Amino acid sequence: MALGLAAGCVGLPEDVRAAENGTGFYLLGGRGAMAGYLPPPGVYFESDTYSYDAKLDARKSLPSGGRFVAGVRSQARADFLSGTWVTPWELAGGNLAFGATLPVGRVRVAAGVEYDSPQTNRLVGSNLRDKATMVGDPVFSTILGWHAGKFHWNATVMVNAPAGEYRNGELANLAFHRWATDLSGALTWFDPETGIDLSGIAGVTFNGTNPATDYRTGTEFHLEWAASKALTSALSAGVIGYHYQQVTGDSGAGAQLGAYKGRVTALGGTLAYNFTIGKTPISTRIKVLREFAVENRARGTVGLLTVSLPLTTSP
Repeated sequence: MALGLAAGCVGLPEDVRAAENGTGFYLLGGRGAMAGYLPPPGVYFESDTYSYDAKLDARKSLPSGGRFVAGVRSQARADFLSGTWVTPWELAGGNLAFGATLPVGRVRVAAGVEYDSPQTNRLVGSNLRDKATMVGDPVFSTILGWHAGKFHWNATVMVNAPAGEYRNGELANLAFHRWATDLSGALTWFDPETGIDLSGIAGVTFNGTNPATDYRTGTEFHLEWAASKALTSALSAGVIGYHYQQVTGDSGAGAQLGAYKGRVTALGGTLAYNFTIGKTPISTRIKVLREFAVENRARGTVGLLTVSLPLTTSP
């Protein structure tokens, strides 16, 4: 179980969803079980195959690439490739780790109508369609992890670098074209005898300005939780959820919808299975979450398939 935590500690950028494009770069649902556990020193790889299908209330407008659209339906299929190096070094009594994540995927967006601005609501287009396969912004992470008996916790700093393929003026994007920083803390209580794992993660995202649209997304708060139990030595199952809330409004000349604060809650389930190929342990996990209690965001269903393994470990 511990080896499946590598990219969960790194964290991931999030796809098509409050704020500009209705989106924040932190991937809601990307962490969960054993989120507070930092694995032993070594190099780890993780692939997170992400699926998101959503729609926005037809009465709501969405700022997207400098445009204002309504009746939006979106679909994202992406793979987040992550590497984590857990070093043998210690800082403040905790193990130090570094990570990086690169998203690659395809985004489809359909909009019923487009307006020239929220002030006039003059119709300038209808039945819009856009799709593209692209590379998103890379995300770099620094993690400190501690252990004490059954308790494991870590602190993570993630930075979104605006180096991905950004399509200015287009509806479908995987990159955000802005600097952003996320600060989070995770705590896990795990009993190896019973196989019970209780985990929680809380964090805050601070966003820079998108220079192409002069849009600055407000500060975002996110909370995730998970409770799972090992059913066998290889299989575990549990419940997961998250809550997202924008705590400050959007700003800049491009923020013509005003503060546009978003919020959403989601609940779902998870199933994990661990096995070995040769001498290499492989961890797999499936997550499915359904969103509700949505405001100023698309509402959708999230699916994640995670495969993780160690590339090297310390003796």
